[in-house]
Amino acid sequence: MMTEILEILKYTLPSLIIFGAVWFVLHSMIKNEQKRNHFESVAKNQRITTPVRLQAYERMTILLERISPEALIMRVNDPSLTAKQFQTELLNNIRMEFEHNVAQQVYISNQAWELIKNAKTSVIQLINSTAAKVKPESQSIILSRMILEELMQQEKSPVAIALDYLKTEIRQFF
Repeated sequence: MMTEILEILKYTLPSLIIFGAVWFVLHSMIKNEQKRNHFESVAKNQRITTPVRLQAYERMTILLERISPEALIMRVNDPSLTAKQFQTELLNNIRMEFEHNVAQQVYISNQAWELIKNAKTSVIQLINSTAAKVKPESQSIILSRMILEELMQQEKSPVAIALDYLKTEIRQFF
């Protein structure tokens, strides 16, 4: 009886050891293949999304540059407008620029998007508060001058803060 058990073990034990070794090797190979496939998938996605994200940062930079009071005043400048008309034009330009780029928030960080929204709000507040100090029928040049004077009194504009943050964030990619 004992010899029969030893005889069976003589054949089954090496088979079990070989089975265990093969299972371990196959399991390791499958795991490595899954990791490689995952890595390739992530790399492929990054090749696609990186240019899109870079473009979003570029567009947000352009948005901030275009809504900065200095650039906005130069672009919208029309001496024939009254202060009230000029204020309306400035605010419409900001709204259009922002609405045109609102979808880009998907590709940038939440903090960057918040800073951009804060910059937009601050520029609108600057225009409105300065316009409140000017008679509506005054010339647009008076409002322009006062907005720029108010802007110069600020330590650092929210637009500049948002731009600096975008530049810092984009450097993390490269």
